[in-house]
Amino acid sequence: MTFWDQMTSHWQEISAELEKIRTKNLYRQCKVSSGIDFCSNDYLGLAKSGLLKEKMKENLSQDTLGSTAARLIKGHRQSMEDWERKFSEFVGAGASLSLANGYVANMGLIDTIADSRTAVFTDRLNHASILDGIRISGAIKKYYDHLDLDHLEEQVSKWDRDPASPGKRKKIIVSETLFSMDGDKPDIRRLVEIKKKYDCVLILDEAHSFGVFGKEGRGMCFEDLSREEMDSIEYRVYTLGKSLGLEGGIIATTELGREHLVNRMRPFIFSTAPMPMIFTTASDSLDLIRDMEKEREHLLRIASILRDGLAREGFSVSSTVSQIVPILMDTEEEALYYSAELRKIGFDVIAIRPPTVPTPRLRVSLNALLTEKEVLRLIEALVVVRRAKR
Repeated sequence: MTFWDQMTSHWQEISAELEKIRTKNLYRQCKVSSGIDFCSNDYLGLAKSGLLKEKMKENLSQDTLGSTAARLIKGHRQSMEDWERKFSEFVGAGASLSLANGYVANMGLIDTIADSRTAVFTDRLNHASILDGIRISGAIKKYYDHLDLDHLEEQVSKWDRDPASPGKRKKIIVSETLFSMDGDKPDIRRLVEIKKKYDCVLILDEAHSFGVFGKEGRGMCFEDLSREEMDSIEYRVYTLGKSLGLEGGIIATTELGREHLVNRMRPFIFSTAPMPMIFTTASDSLDLIRDMEKEREHLLRIASILRDGLAREGFSVSSTVSQIVPILMDTEEEALYYSAELRKIGFDVIAIRPPTVPTPRLRVSLNALLTEKEVLRLIEALVVVRRAKR
């Protein structure tokens, strides 16, 4: 077989795979957003903030455009140290380390601290970045049912009792504090209790709760835990790409934990550092978040209005407690239909389908710039689309 014959065979295989995806209504493509934003993770509206844009312009003039290298070579800046110190103080951590995005933070962290003899106990609905971190680390993956911490404890206890378990090697528990596709949350205090009882490392992903929950928007841990309980958590993962309105990820840990990651975390060591102005602008964004209590109250109020309205109209909604309000659908086709029809009348609502989630849905993600009137209009539009479909 010639080189060109092999190439033809490859693209035939790819074409056949894409056709299978289309047949199952799982085909995806990038689309330019339009309509009222009911799908982004810009929970406080800071990505659109005129003040933050002006700050970014000022910060851009103070440094190079790109960082020009990895942080261990030429890419490190004083502004990065200042940002990490400020963020650590804000979330009550000993030290922090910034990465390109939250996906890299989760994946690289788990790959760094786990190996083939490590058991990682993961909520079945944890984000793909967490699951990929477990996979590339070679760790032993142990699923527990979503939010079922009795099942988690049963799994950890069974592992400790199993004579075939590889010695007293590391055990890691990892969970989101606010689940990105369901809008629900675990019993964080119980997670800490299990972690202590069985001598596990605990990783909590605060990506979707940061900015919205806790004192001054510090995250769900500040909502649920005492300072002593928080200090017992080895790693908390955050993102700059949601409530902070920017891009990037950051891991809050101890000084020793940060030192270890700097020396061993491959995505940190071998990646060009993010643009310097991201870090200086993140500091400005953090100052804004502290004082956005009215926006947080408004966001959770309109979320409650949406949940109540959808329930009243007979839509199936997940057990959400947050600004993320998934409307569950029977089929992928139905989710796509609703999304397309809503888009036609000016609402940007995205259909989320397997394998991202087990059940097709419209993931309605609210932000503080939305008005109560717009939320009520969305409910009315959903009723109209349902009526037309029948």
